[in-house]
Amino acid sequence: MRNDRSNVIVDLTFKFAISIVKYCEELESKKKFVIAKQLLKSGTSIGANIREAQNAESKNDFIHKFKIAAKECDETIYWLAICKEIDSYPFDDNLTEQIEVISKVMSKILATSKNGSKIPKPLSN
Repeated sequence: MRNDRSNVIVDLTFKFAISIVKYCEELESKKKFVIAKQLLKSGTSIGANIREAQNAESKNDFIHKFKIAAKECDETIYWLAICKEIDSYPFDDNLTEQIEVISKVMSKILATSKNGSKIPKPLSN
């Protein structure tokens, strides 16, 4: 069951989702609609799946939801890499830095979850 304690990965992914929404609005203002739509979906889905995992019914359910979030994270990294390489696209390296931190934290949580016997307690700030 979800509680209202501070949770590092929930906080990181929420802040990242806000950054992605703003970036996608910038892309759309430059008529980069296709990439903006893909990036908006994958970039905001990470946090949504992490939030969903906070209410997991079992350890396996928790791991499954985190794996979905990890896939969305990887897809987001892909779309950001494309944006970074195209000169006509605006880009902010802060997005790459944020997603790299998120990816590392998620990997650690997944590894701990697979090896541990319980659903990990939320990380506090």
